Amino acid sequence: MKQDLTTGIIDIGSNTVRLAVYQLSDNGAYRVIDQGRFASRLSQHMNEDGHLANEAIEELTDVLRHYRRICQMHGVSRIRAVATAAIRQSANRDSIIERLSGAIGIEIEVLSGEDEARIGSHAMLCTMGFKDGFVIDIGGGSTEISLLLNREVIHAVSFPIGCVNMTTRFALGTEPVPSSVLHDMQLFVRQQLGKEKWIEQYPGLPVIGLGGTVRALAKLQQREADYPLNHIHGYELREEEVDGRLNQLAAISVDKRKKLPGLSKDRGDVIVSGLAVLLGILRHTAASQVVVCGAGLRDGLFFETCLPQFRPQSAESVLQESIRNLTALYPTAPEDHLNQVRMLAVTLYERLSAKYSFPPQARRLLETAAKLYRIGTAIDYNNSAEHTFYMLLHTHWNGLPHREMLLAASIAAFASAGQLKRNLAPFRALLSEGDIELAARLGTLLQLAAALDRSEAQAISALDVLISGNKLLLIAHADHLLPVEQMEVESIAKEIKKAWGLTPKLSVATKFLR
Repeated sequence: MKQDLTTGIIDIGSNTVRLAVYQLSDNGAYRVIDQGRFASRLSQHMNEDGHLANEAIEELTDVLRHYRRICQMHGVSRIRAVATAAIRQSANRDSIIERLSGAIGIEIEVLSGEDEARIGSHAMLCTMGFKDGFVIDIGGGSTEISLLLNREVIHAVSFPIGCVNMTTRFALGTEPVPSSVLHDMQLFVRQQLGKEKWIEQYPGLPVIGLGGTVRALAKLQQREADYPLNHIHGYELREEEVDGRLNQLAAISVDKRKKLPGLSKDRGDVIVSGLAVLLGILRHTAASQVVVCGAGLRDGLFFETCLPQFRPQSAESVLQESIRNLTALYPTAPEDHLNQVRMLAVTLYERLSAKYSFPPQARRLLETAAKLYRIGTAIDYNNSAEHTFYMLLHTHWNGLPHREMLLAASIAAFASAGQLKRNLAPFRALLSEGDIELAARLGTLLQLAAALDRSEAQAISALDVLISGNKLLLIAHADHLLPVEQMEVESIAKEIKKAWGLTPKLSVATKFLR
């Protein structure tokens, strides 16, 4: 009998202890099936002599036992547990690891700062298409910075500055933080960064941010801006937005921060120090922007442990792997049919692009939509277009900026011009001029390509496309007539005429008939 491989990943961080349970199916599909999160604040439980307090170790032991039970419930085949800065920096590190491992029966690895940077960078490279940039991971007790050039890690370093120990160092209490203290925090961060000269030698690169501080900032910004898309992975922020948010949060008490919509209550007392670290990095690197990476250490550990051969070399390979994973998770159509629809859609696009102008990303959007247009039938065949749109906006996949993800979903789910406008109405703030017309045109091309393989027999070996007046002449190379495809083309002719001003006419080249 075929088996799924289920793996538990435990990250014992300085601020938070997290669990992620990943399921890897025999067809290569993978997904998270359970998660856990506990605000441990280990960095705040260090004695003056650098030892982690006994009470914190006992509490951590209970949390790890709980996570082990969750893993057992899911029938995990292996658990990989790692510890980061707080335990790494503890004077009693070895005794902590021995005690924890003995109590829960799981070997615990202590990651070096360089290990953290490498694994975090790997998570980003597997889920985002950036070629160059600084990858940063602001944790509770440390911050890792990697320099990425041509998708290779050139430098990596870990600094002992995080949202928890910075809060302790600068004695941030429950009251507002004075501007003088913010200034001192910035100065300290930049003094730390100045120890590595390469950090300031690549101005203008983006900063790709991992970790709870950056994610918390993104959620706050999205909530305030009423951002219409429920994704933080790939969300973009400017330096002035980080600066403004830092000053706003510093000016109010911890109690008021905890009541802010979108901010987790257990982050209210450490968010200011975390943002001070982030802003210091942005200024020191002279970064062009900060982009949120929703993946992190646990994801990097999963890829390293379970998919060691997956090392995407380009943005395109990130997108294609994400599409492959989605179609493996939701196998709603034969692969041969999806490939045929993609081929026909590209043929139509290339012929029409000789007469009509398209933006550079149009073909990528069409090909992406062609591979995913049937995914909504995983919910129900009826109203599958609506299900497709919903799933592609609420399912985890990578490789496209938010606006392009939205457009690809609307193209894949296209059923009519009216339905397209209704789908996109809540997302107007993300759209550019001409996007709705583009989605309608590409959506009808995808409709037409699907109609040309309605029998799912891949009967058309080649397609000639001619424009004659207001007619779109489709000459199919097939060895038999195509009555089902003929009816399908006729049924969508009105929508195609609305979008293109052309009426499609399908015929079969007679010399190919038996």
